[in-house]
Amino acid sequence: MKITTATLMDMKSKKEKITMATAYDYASARVVDDAGVEMILVGDSLGMVVLGYENTLSVTLNDMIHHGKAVVRGTKQAMVVIDLPFMTYQVSKEEAVRNAGRAIQETGAPAVKLEGGEDMAKTVEKIVRAGIPVVGHIGLTPQSVGQMGGFKVQGKNEKVARQLIKDAFALEEAGACSIVIEAIPRQLAELITEKLTIPTIGIGAGVNCDGQVLVYHDILGLQTDMRPKFVKQFGAFYNPMVSAMQSYVQEVKASSFPSVEHTFTMDDEIIAKLREKY
Repeated sequence: MKITTATLMDMKSKKEKITMATAYDYASARVVDDAGVEMILVGDSLGMVVLGYENTLSVTLNDMIHHGKAVVRGTKQAMVVIDLPFMTYQVSKEEAVRNAGRAIQETGAPAVKLEGGEDMAKTVEKIVRAGIPVVGHIGLTPQSVGQMGGFKVQGKNEKVARQLIKDAFALEEAGACSIVIEAIPRQLAELITEKLTIPTIGIGAGVNCDGQVLVYHDILGLQTDMRPKFVKQFGAFYNPMVSAMQSYVQEVKASSFPSVEHTFTMDDEIIAKLREKY
């Protein structure tokens, strides 16, 4: 049964935890979907973990659409959400609707995600009115990390905490179907979750959010050079993958692969005639 925004609302009302994970291609989407994860985020984090950029700012809408198509093809049940990358929704509400529409129309995903709170509420409202579900994102917002002075916890003082609460209410009122809350104190995330009628999805925001999201590569231990405090590795597959690749290299160089069981054959008389002729 396909997960929808109605499913998520029902899960919140029943206090059932929602799981969300990123995926960036057909293969990773198959893994995440087969595991029973309810929401798949095609995150602009692909810029860092897939494309090798230093941050998410270089990711384009075409990148998101290209990867989003593959993820949708690999998904049967989970609700797929496409990140709108930097400068695809900040310039104008009209451009935001147009780009959100492209993301939905060209990938087949049912929803988009964008960063920002009160300042983006009107944009969210415009996209929702066009018939596109929107997931909000407040707290630490990677597309604004330069303005924030780095990857830092948000909302630890009263002024910023009050603004985050206002941001959450503004997004809900604008019609967002859920909100990702990143890197804020657990007590503040719990308060916001209690006050909202829509689900909250936490990342570095404590256990009392309605759900949790992590990056695919972090969950499986495929990311070796950066591990934020809020990340837990549920597997350690990087070294075994390197080891398997090294075994492949060794067997090819030793001419032990491919062996007879991995090859095809033909009649000896035919090959003998061919040798005579050529």
